[in-house]
Amino acid sequence: MTSLARSCFKLRGRVIPYLFRHRLVSNIVRGYATKYPSEVRVVEVGPRDGLQNESQFVPTPVKVELINMLSRSGLRQIESTAFVSPKWIPQMADNQQVMRGITKRPGVTYSALVPNLKGLHSAMEVGVQEVAIFGAASETFSQKNINCSIQESLKRFEEVMKVSKENNIKVRGYVSCVVGCPYEGDITPGAVSEVAKALCDMGCYEVSLGDTIGVGKRRTMVAMLEEVMRLVPVERLAIHCHDTYGQALVNTVTAMEFGISVVDASVGGLGGCPYALNATGNLATEDLVFMLHGMDVNTGVDLNHLVDAGVYINQCLGRKTKSRVGEAHMSRQSSGA
Repeated sequence: MTSLARSCFKLRGRVIPYLFRHRLVSNIVRGYATKYPSEVRVVEVGPRDGLQNESQFVPTPVKVELINMLSRSGLRQIESTAFVSPKWIPQMADNQQVMRGITKRPGVTYSALVPNLKGLHSAMEVGVQEVAIFGAASETFSQKNINCSIQESLKRFEEVMKVSKENNIKVRGYVSCVVGCPYEGDITPGAVSEVAKALCDMGCYEVSLGDTIGVGKRRTMVAMLEEVMRLVPVERLAIHCHDTYGQALVNTVTAMEFGISVVDASVGGLGGCPYALNATGNLATEDLVFMLHGMDVNTGVDLNHLVDAGVYINQCLGRKTKSRVGEAHMSRQSSGA
């Protein structure tokens, strides 16, 4: 470090211990910029996580057309529906019709969320080749969401994993409430790492860390990621940020600084969480892709096609898109620019 740099940091001596605990910031101090992944795999969750919280039932043909439009954008992974009880999530009651109706393009994975063996068997009936299971780092959220404790949920997932392996079905894991819970408040990083490790140990090829209510800040994300990565390798992690307080892009970049190269997002900023008050929506896929392309990070996604999909589904829902990029695109079109 140069003498000038030392002098500058001495002026903020109380901050130095915090900075040097984090390898990414200390990289900058040593004189070279933080490096991001050169490529990011975007996991589109709009058709499932985005639509599950809609109060009006979205017609099956609309869902099918949305997924087909997303397929044409270059996305390689689309979470298309959920095989859950229609009593609890009525929006997903047409799961089998959706999976049968979409046009499956080569190289695109069309996955589905399953909570248990019953859901898995329903998914298998329509040829689903990848499923996702969802746990939580909060005991209360687990009880409210899937009506069982964290440990009970993991036991249930072991059964899903066993049948999936026997049928060559890939399994992705989710951990909800990784920094905050609507019932318990702040979540300790250790609780997150334990659940993430358990999902990896049972065979999930990837675990997505979800800021379910969008309360994450850079500081809390750093603390959580440092703890999780003590137990789970970075190549098996993804990030899933909600944008309740407008921090989803910031938190995504923070995860990328740690080397995470898989990001969940929802076209048009659709979604929220039916069990989390004021969880106003996911990170908009259009905004994510626009940012990544501006960072020279490859996604393989055509932004124009993606914006078209976001405009389509929000028009079907009778409202404006939550995506800033999508909104700007629509404004230019309406003005003839």
